[in-house]
Amino acid sequence: MRGLQQPKFALLPTLRGRCAFAPLRFVHPRITRNPDVNLNKFEVLKNEEGSFPFKTIIYPTPLNVFMVKLIAIGGGENGRPGTKYETRQIDEEIVRFSGKNHPKVLFIPPPSQFQEDYFKVMQKVFVRLGCDISPLYLSNPNPNKRELEETVLGADIIYVGGGNTLKMLKYWRKHGIDKILQKAAKKDIVLSGLSAGAICWFKYAQSDSWKMTNPENPYIRVHGLDLIQALCAPHFTREKDRYSDLKDIMKRSTGVGIALEDCCAVEIINREYRLITSKPDAQAYKVYWKNNKYHQETIEKKKTFSPLDELLRK
Repeated sequence: MRGLQQPKFALLPTLRGRCAFAPLRFVHPRITRNPDVNLNKFEVLKNEEGSFPFKTIIYPTPLNVFMVKLIAIGGGENGRPGTKYETRQIDEEIVRFSGKNHPKVLFIPPPSQFQEDYFKVMQKVFVRLGCDISPLYLSNPNPNKRELEETVLGADIIYVGGGNTLKMLKYWRKHGIDKILQKAAKKDIVLSGLSAGAICWFKYAQSDSWKMTNPENPYIRVHGLDLIQALCAPHFTREKDRYSDLKDIMKRSTGVGIALEDCCAVEIINREYRLITSKPDAQAYKVYWKNNKYHQETIEKKKTFSPLDELLRK
């Protein structure tokens, strides 16, 4: 080994809790800017030929957290008949985020009798933005899993519509769509959506699924796809009873919550995030309990990205 440049490796955790070595030069630059990592730390490991220096980088959070491109929109009208189109600037960013001139968009509406009408609205939105768009309707009781996977993983952008979050996630889990979407997160596909289509990507979601059958029912906490280790709440401040209910839901959640107003989205790439809005006064809030006290903090809007770990930390 003398006279040869000794390679440096990053030690990365896998989804199953194991570790694997990867050459440092192949680690995404956004990942290596993790403020919790000391990039100057060396650890000497032994191999069959003797000691060999490796550069060891150990991340405190699961790999799936920094293998994602996500834009989650709190709410807003997208141009359905009789309404204004409110989310244009955010939708433009979704398209730009894909890095493609004419990206392929897969629109997934939650199960309902209005799926086709919903697709027609979103078709107008994304065709105007230079995209090819096709729907994935959740109505087949026995979908072909291979075809599902080819359809989902063949997209450049996945956009999930608003609706009944609980019903949608049940269908996804029954037919393995949740696993396919988690696989899509690792393939540089932009994940996006509004309302139910925003909160489904997080570990937990504040959902009004029960209220859709009876307005007197409470909001519920729904378990999402767990790509981001936080709870997400949509339509914050527009639906006034969400505030008090979220305060109670967060008592049962160990992490933080991200509450999004309409026309506000959180944009996440790997270990960094920022807020984007289509209305200047739209906001987002970080909520959590600490030392028996409830905290609600306005998340700062900046053009640059900030470390995701800071947002997820109490």
